[in-house]
Amino acid sequence: MANTSAPGDPRVALVHDFLLDLRGAERVFLQLCELFPDADLFTAVYDPRGTEGRFVHRRVHTSHLQRLRPTARTFRPLLPLYPAAMESLDLRGYDLVVSSSSAWAHGVIPEPGAVHLCYCHNPFRYAWNAREDTLAQTSPLLRPVLANVLSRWRQWDYIAAQRVDAYVANSDTTRLRIERYLGRDAAVLHPPVEVERFRPVGRDALADHHLVLSELMPHKRIDVAVRAFTELGLPLVVAGNGPDARRLQRLAGPTVRFTGRVSDAEAASLLARSRALVVTATEEFGIAAVEAQAAGRPVIALHDGGVLETVIEGRTGTFFDAPTAASLIEAVQGFDTLGIDPDACVANASRFAASRFRQRFRALVDQALAGEHGGAPAARVRPRRRARGLALHG
Repeated sequence: MANTSAPGDPRVALVHDFLLDLRGAERVFLQLCELFPDADLFTAVYDPRGTEGRFVHRRVHTSHLQRLRPTARTFRPLLPLYPAAMESLDLRGYDLVVSSSSAWAHGVIPEPGAVHLCYCHNPFRYAWNAREDTLAQTSPLLRPVLANVLSRWRQWDYIAAQRVDAYVANSDTTRLRIERYLGRDAAVLHPPVEVERFRPVGRDALADHHLVLSELMPHKRIDVAVRAFTELGLPLVVAGNGPDARRLQRLAGPTVRFTGRVSDAEAASLLARSRALVVTATEEFGIAAVEAQAAGRPVIALHDGGVLETVIEGRTGTFFDAPTAASLIEAVQGFDTLGIDPDACVANASRFAASRFRQRFRALVDQALAGEHGGAPAARVRPRRRARGLALHG
């Protein structure tokens, strides 16, 4: 299956785990789509409405699971089926395959001679770094079954990783996980952030709330913020949706408000007017933390993960040491959000502008096509077609 490029042009396939909503990984994938305007898109399942029509002008190829029409709310029970679905995607005739993977997209099988570059957001969380937490939250009757599924997934994930020609990690946290779990080296390229969407407001326009902007999943630990601000009696706005929403609402006191999912414009307004963004998860990168700084506001984050690469202690935010309400309360009480210079936040956020990402990614693609990636296992050396004159935009 080939794309519509002119004869002689390199043929490019872009692959993403699933296109069901717009989260951080999907926003990165949008930037890859801009870089490769003629590429075909491949994914396990696709929902044009959930992705706000951002991909309707592109050729999107899906797996057989598309017949089930899953959405962002219903796709999770199908998780054991996705690796095989990804391997079934027909990538014959493509010179370059770029996968955007936080679970199984890196498991596609290009034809011999093609180059496969994977931009990795994280090795599959539930099989690797969150495995024990996932099992602990499962009923004792189902725990042995799930443990077996995750063990098989680890085996598949490792084997799939050896087929990839070059890995690019979204942070040093992810790079270390790729090395530890998959035995592969990776370059680090921070995700692109649309910093131009955000504008600081004057001090007199600030509201009195702190903000959580996140998918409401158990591993995000939003309950830490809900408990802390309930105890403090301070306003907290929680923007986002997800399967943990009902539990969080039951925990919340009267000063905590849930907005559900918000539009890009609403998110920009909430960030610009907040006292600070609160990050309670161990984020692989954490796009929202950069967005908050682009809006001129500081970040109060757990001292772990990607925020250590994006937030400057005392200049654009502060950290708390443990994922507990007590630790967060101490940080909130000891941090003067109004004493932070918005210009310093904006300047720091500019390091992650999309234009910088596109420039660096172009260079990494060229290296992979030239066989200079150095991350493939030494035993797997294969001839490949030359892909010259690649049409990259941006």
